[in-house]
Amino acid sequence: MGEYIQELRATAAAMVAPGKGILAMDESDGTCNKRFDVLGIPTTEEYRQAYRQLILTVPNLSAYVSGPILYDETIRQSTTDGKPFVQVIQEAGMIPGIKVDMGAKDMAGHPGEKVTEGLDGLRDRIAEYYAMGARFAKWRAVITIDAVAGTPSLGCIEANAHALARYAALCQEGGLVPIVEPEVLIDGEHTLEQCFEVTDETLEEVFTQLRHQGVEFDQMILKPSMVIPGKSCPQQASVDEVAEATITCLQKNVPATVAGIAFLSGGQSMQDASAHLNAMNAKFRDRCPWPVTFSYARAIQQPALEHWSGDPSRVPEAQKRLLQRAELNSAASVGSYDSKMERPLAVV
Repeated sequence: MGEYIQELRATAAAMVAPGKGILAMDESDGTCNKRFDVLGIPTTEEYRQAYRQLILTVPNLSAYVSGPILYDETIRQSTTDGKPFVQVIQEAGMIPGIKVDMGAKDMAGHPGEKVTEGLDGLRDRIAEYYAMGARFAKWRAVITIDAVAGTPSLGCIEANAHALARYAALCQEGGLVPIVEPEVLIDGEHTLEQCFEVTDETLEEVFTQLRHQGVEFDQMILKPSMVIPGKSCPQQASVDEVAEATITCLQKNVPATVAGIAFLSGGQSMQDASAHLNAMNAKFRDRCPWPVTFSYARAIQQPALEHWSGDPSRVPEAQKRLLQRAELNSAASVGSYDSKMERPLAVV
C-alpha cells in the first residue's frame, strides 16, 4: 500500500477540508429512474446525463463541496458539448469519486437482512477508475433494526464489516481513498437507545475488521448514519439528543486518526440533516478529534431535482437551489447554520 501513502493522506484531508463536504450523486440507474418516475421525467440515459450535468456545472459548487461520488455510468459520461464529467469536476477544483459496490443483496440464511456484494473483480475496477481520474471510492453496507425479527444479527454485522474492510484495503492499495459507509437504516420503530446499541456494535466490528485488513485510518473517511430514532418510533429525539448520542457513539468506536467523518442523511428531512450536523459542530466540537461534515444526496439534490423536472429552461434556478443546500450544509459543518438561513425559494 506504500505507493500511494502521501497522495491518499492529501486526498482524504482535502475531502473533509473546513467548510466542505461530499456530494453523493452515485444513485444507480434504477434508483435514479425511480426518482424520475415520481416527477414524470423520462427514465432514459439522456435525461440522467442532463441531470448529472446540471449538478456538476453548478457555479461555485466547489466552495462547499470537495467532490462528488459518481456512479459507473456517470464517470463515463460527458457534457453535451463533449467535455468528460471527470474533467469538469477537476477543472472546478473538486475531486472525482466513484461508487464501487454492486448493491446490497439478500443475505443467505438471514431473512430480512442484506449483505453488500462487489468484491469480485474489484482490484481491476479500482485500477480502471484511478486511470479515469477517480481519487476516492464508496462502499455502502446496510444494517436493519427490527426487534421483533431479532435484527441485526451478528452474522450480518460481521459479514458487512468484513466486506467493508476488504474493500477499503483494496482501495488504498490502488490509490483510492475509501469511504467506509455502514448505514443503520432509519426505517422502523426503534428508539434512540436501540439505535445507539446497534450503531455501537456495528462500528466496533467495522473497525475490528479494518484493523485486521491493515487499513490505514488516516487514509480513509467514515460515512456513518446518525444515532436517531426510527421514523415510526413514537418518541422522537431533540436535535441536541441526536447530536450528543451520535458523537458519544463515534468517540467510543472511531480512532482519532481517522481522516474524517462525513455523515449520510439517511432519509432525514433536509432541515433535520443540517440541524443535526450543526449541533455536533456547534456544541460538541471539542469532543471530536476528526472533522465532522456531510456526504448527502437527497438532502442537497432534492430541491433542484423537483424544480428541474426534466425542463432545460429550469436548469439555472435548479442549480441555485442545489447551491443553497450545499451552502447551508457547509455552514452546518462549521457550526454556523441557523434555521433562519432557510430562505424561501423563488417561485419560477
